[in-house]
Amino acid sequence: MSEQERFIDFNRPYMTGKELYYIAEAHFMGKLAGDGPFTKRCHAWLQKNLNCDRAFLTNSCTAALEMSALLLDISPGDEVILPSFTFVSTANAFVLRGAVPVFVDIRPDTLNLDEKYLPFALTERTKAIVPVHYAGVSCDMDPIMALAKERGIHVVEDAAQGIISTYKGKFLGTIGHLGTLSFHETKNVICGEGGALLVNEPGFVQNAEIFREKGTDRSRFFRGEVDKYSWQSIGSSFLPGELVAAFLWAQLEEADSIIGKRRKIWDYYHQILEPLEKSGLLRRPIIPDYCNHNAHMYYVLLDKRLDRDIVLAKLKSKGIQAVFHYVPLHSSPAGLKYGRCSGEMTVTDATSESLIRLPLWIGMTERDQDRAFDILKSL
Repeated sequence: MSEQERFIDFNRPYMTGKELYYIAEAHFMGKLAGDGPFTKRCHAWLQKNLNCDRAFLTNSCTAALEMSALLLDISPGDEVILPSFTFVSTANAFVLRGAVPVFVDIRPDTLNLDEKYLPFALTERTKAIVPVHYAGVSCDMDPIMALAKERGIHVVEDAAQGIISTYKGKFLGTIGHLGTLSFHETKNVICGEGGALLVNEPGFVQNAEIFREKGTDRSRFFRGEVDKYSWQSIGSSFLPGELVAAFLWAQLEEADSIIGKRRKIWDYYHQILEPLEKSGLLRRPIIPDYCNHNAHMYYVLLDKRLDRDIVLAKLKSKGIQAVFHYVPLHSSPAGLKYGRCSGEMTVTDATSESLIRLPLWIGMTERDQDRAFDILKSL
């Protein structure tokens, strides 16, 4: 790497320029706890722009998933079907309630839960299906929702990576009965840590308010619907503070612009890496026609003759931080303890061993991307 070439981090959080202004405004207004004016703006934006019944900001996508488990009354012995190729929170949220995560394999094209295996994973104890929209690319939701309706079970979309992505024109997180989003600093729209629960079934709204506010009807009290609030049910403190919401509001205002800028970077990767795919060195992401994705991530699957760790080390030695992704949950210590597999995990295991994620953040140049291409081409 020459002295003129900068080190290319895997991720650099993008700032719109208004974040500190809005944080200062929240400070000036003197409302720093949750559910203040900026939280209300964020809720309204999510409900209007994503077309969901209700949206609730949370401390994280993990918290939104935990709220989902409470809303579905997940209990010891229940089973929840999910992919093994996902972040630990997808399983942990339900394991905390005593459920058994049942892992199914992923599709070789999108790396999403393979819907054709779902009927074989269902038992009389199945309480929910949790499809994960990997890289902001949608699962094939129609057959998932049809099976869930037929069997009387709920669907919780883990759309942590999927804000503003769509499936057949519907925004991810608004198709299942519940949906969850992440605003972690590695996501497209960020506030450091943070998330949202999207409620698409009106019957869940009242309990969602109670669970989110420590098990009280405090939200109804602030709306003037009751003269005092009291302990109504189990719950926890799932809501973020107003400073976090103020930061997020600056991001939501620019969400379409942010994703447009990321798409240009994603598209350039896709263009320059096409020859390497044709030569058999790697495989690029596959985007089905029913998806409109948000350019959350650009990954490649290396040919089996290449050692993934050696490739990552070579990229790093040339000043480029590329990274692998999930260790499959089914083969992790906690996965072996708390969960079980339904069928083989062939695609999951192969994907975990061959996938690398390339840097993708606003401010990267085509020269930065060309450097990654040149290294991959030399393998």
